[in-house]
Amino acid sequence: MTADPSPSPRPAQKKKKAATRKAAKTAFDPRIVVFACNWCSYAGADTAGVSRIQHQPHFRMIRVMCSGRIQPAFVLRAFEKGADGVLVSGCHFGDCHYIFGNERAVEQFEKTMNVVKLLGIEEGRLRLEWISAAEGARFAEVIDEFTDQVRVLGPSPFATSDAIEEIEVPETETETGKGMEA
Repeated sequence: MTADPSPSPRPAQKKKKAATRKAAKTAFDPRIVVFACNWCSYAGADTAGVSRIQHQPHFRMIRVMCSGRIQPAFVLRAFEKGADGVLVSGCHFGDCHYIFGNERAVEQFEKTMNVVKLLGIEEGRLRLEWISAAEGARFAEVIDEFTDQVRVLGPSPFATSDAIEEIEVPETETETGKGMEA
């Protein structure tokens, strides 16, 4: 056997990997809050996990019974507590467990987007998506795309604290002051 006279690519690969790791350490990792419908989107996230589909890990999932229950105050609280981006996710139209919950989600999202615009928060920090329980790959894709989008925007200048883990939503309709009725 003769030795290969060409230089080994290993030193160059090691330098490249080291540079990549250094860039990853200094790169901004956005904090994303995901409000997910219990019946579809949360189950879609679970499907992604059970299927071991790789996705960005920089999010906090908050399960809600219906995406139609997400009020502007919940989203604003997430931004206040340090979220760099907020994703609201629910059932596809025609698949809502509460029949019209996702239609209400659109109405609430539009109200929320108006408030977000008035406050000067970039529109790219808030997103609405429909993900079913069987769409684990889609959940991972949406998380990856949204995380990359928020990463480009940079850290949110609107955070008043770094307590993203403390975000909660009321459990009952009496805590919010109204039920699912329109």
